[in-house]
This record gives sequence, structure tokens and C-alpha cells, in this order.
Amino acid sequence: MSDRQAKSSLYDAFAAVAQSLANGRRAELVDVLAQGERSVEDAAAEIGQSVANTSQHLRVLARAGVATSRRLGNRVLYRLAGDRVEALWEALRAVAAEHVAGLDRLAADYLGDRSDLEQVDRQELARRLADDDLVLWDVRPPTEFVAGHVPGAVSVPPAEIRRRLDDVPDGTDVVAYCRGPFCVFADDAVRELTARGHRALRLEDGFPEWRRAGLPVAVGE
Repeated sequence: MSDRQAKSSLYDAFAAVAQSLANGRRAELVDVLAQGERSVEDAAAEIGQSVANTSQHLRVLARAGVATSRRLGNRVLYRLAGDRVEALWEALRAVAAEHVAGLDRLAADYLGDRSDLEQVDRQELARRLADDDLVLWDVRPPTEFVAGHVPGAVSVPPAEIRRRLDDVPDGTDVVAYCRGPFCVFADDAVRELTARGHRALRLEDGFPEWRRAGLPVAVGE
């Protein structure tokens, strides 16, 4: 093989990773798998696709080295191949946010107006974890909470947000977090809590960023 052919093959292999992410549903699957391992069926429900289509997308990610799989009984479970894949996904979002024209509008169409949402950064939240006047809501699905969450957080799945509003003691601050900077669950929780008269804040990004920053993580119920 010539030097030119060898170099082309090498760069084609690099490009295969990018090609695996060049589909909106596969990018969404990477975001889901960043929260923890998923069966094909659960992943399909998360992204609103058929099991067959989702399985095909997951196999593309696995062939590119972005995801890995294992069999548990009659189910196939997928997870991201490692921390660098999560970092790649974070970098891809950041580049798009900075350079893709119209992304702000697309984000606003999905997330709504965030100008009235108060935010807290990771370091400030870490400092306040032991405060008695702080309630921390993890508003991701329960399976994601069990896989890992911020210590002291209470699991409040998206469908239960309104029902749990009365559980918040008066005079406490509530911080809600979910999957990342483009996750709407925490925004919805903050808006509902604020409308009920509570002071509510959104974590600036989400649990994956918290974990990658080396901050404390709890696992299980």
C-alpha cells in the first residue's frame, strides 16, 4: 500500500466516527447513553423510534467504536464506549452552538425562553449540597437516577413534577437538573416551581457534566 493510500485509509477511519454521528437520531442516542446503559427497547422509547430502527442506529454507533454492547438474557444493552465519547459529544454541541447559524432559534423553539430562568453552576451547587435550605431534584427518568445522581438528590421523573410541587417545604431553594444544557426537563421543573412561589434554579448543564468534572456521585435508589 502506498503512503497516499495508507494515509487515506487512516483518515477514512477517523471520518467513520464523525459519520456515525451524522444523523439526528444517532446523536440523540448518544445523549441518552451518556446517562447510562440502555436496552434497545428502552432507547427506542426514549427517541420515539421503532425497535428495529433504533437497533440499526445503535449498531452503526457500535461499528464506529462510539458505543459497546452486551447481552443480558434476551436483551441487548448498549452504553457509550468511554469518557472520550462523552467529551466528543459535548464538544460537538459546543461547536454547533457557537458556529451553526440558527441554532439559538432551534434551541429556543424546543426549550422556550430561558431568560427568566435562574441558573447555578456546578461549583456553587457542590458547595451547597449540605445546606438544610436546599432541595435538589433530579428530573430525569428513574433508570438514569439509579445509574448515577448527585448525592442528596430526590428523583422526580418528568411526569411527576406537578404532583410533587407540594412536597417542597416553604423557604427552601430548589435546584433541578437533568441530562445537559439542551434538556428541557429541568426548565419545566423550574418554571412550575417558580409559578408555585418557590425559588427555583436550574443547574447550568446536567448530570453527565457533573460526573465528568469529578464531583461526587451516588448510585442506586
